[in-house]
Amino acid sequence: MIHQVETPIVELHDITVSYHKKPVLWDIDLTLPSGSIIGIIGPNGAGKSTLLKAMMGLVELSSGYVRIFDQDLDQVRSRVSYVPQKESVDWDFPASVLDVVLMGRYGKLGLFTRPRKADKEVAMECLRQVDMENYAGRQISQLSGGQQQRVFLARALAQEADLYFMDEPFAGVDAATEKAIINLLKSMSKQGKTVVVVHHDLQSALEYFDWAVLLNLRLIASGPVNQVLTPELLQETYGGKLTLLAAVGDLLTKKEFPSRE
Repeated sequence: MIHQVETPIVELHDITVSYHKKPVLWDIDLTLPSGSIIGIIGPNGAGKSTLLKAMMGLVELSSGYVRIFDQDLDQVRSRVSYVPQKESVDWDFPASVLDVVLMGRYGKLGLFTRPRKADKEVAMECLRQVDMENYAGRQISQLSGGQQQRVFLARALAQEADLYFMDEPFAGVDAATEKAIINLLKSMSKQGKTVVVVHHDLQSALEYFDWAVLLNLRLIASGPVNQVLTPELLQETYGGKLTLLAAVGDLLTKKEFPSRE
């Protein structure tokens, strides 16, 4: 089941990505709606992070092309923000929390322009939104994992983008941070922003996302969560590997999760 969107914010046409001649994404044809929180869901090794990087132009495509806001990525890069996996960042880098968030302003400033007072005010407001303003002077290496993730989100917010790509933003964070992140994503979506999230927890997917992309090297399904997160399509995505499937199937039948209209 693959829903095509009439005026998509992201379009992928026949995307194949290979590493060392081995395909990790195969023939992906996909359109995503604007103003939604979109989850990319699938087993480990399914190519979820690679799909995100393909949308961002961070991996070479073996075939196909990507359009964002109906344009080439290079023309709209300032409107796009990327939050990579936390593990891929050198957290010992000597920078304060405020410095890290100000990095989100460089696209607007140009690399060698000093941040103005207005930029610092934007950065502080973004820290307030993730409840980290009291840590502005701290070194990022002194923060917990959840706090580091909040700072990362504040940096993305400081970019004032329209489209946000986030690679496992909920990985390894405490429950309070997870709740703060999802509340923030929901308020961003209400402001017309689009957020695309790589996510691995099926149980929260129904509650968190408006739209789901089910992936296992190829595209299994893409559409509104209550139509896509069905036991049949999850079975096709995960194969027999997932013991959770039965539990998720039960929850879906009992409708214990709020399904979004």
